[in-house]
Amino acid sequence: HTGERPFACTRCPMTFSHKNALIDHQRVHTGERPFACARCPKAFRKKTALTIHQRVHTGERPFACASCPMAF
Repeated sequence: HTGERPFACTRCPMTFSHKNALIDHQRVHTGERPFACARCPKAFRKKTALTIHQRVHTGERPFACASCPMAF
């Protein structure tokens, strides 16, 4: 809440308030994609992106529309 951003990227001007955010960001520069899909060749920089992608294979649609029967 202080606005302090002590974690600086050494490759660009970006700064972060949390070390984990810096680690995630550094993958932009390294190209590292440590989160691989077990069902296809795709891989992702963030675990959340993999989780969202896996819905392609499972057919899961966790977000229901309040106005109609559609789910997304």
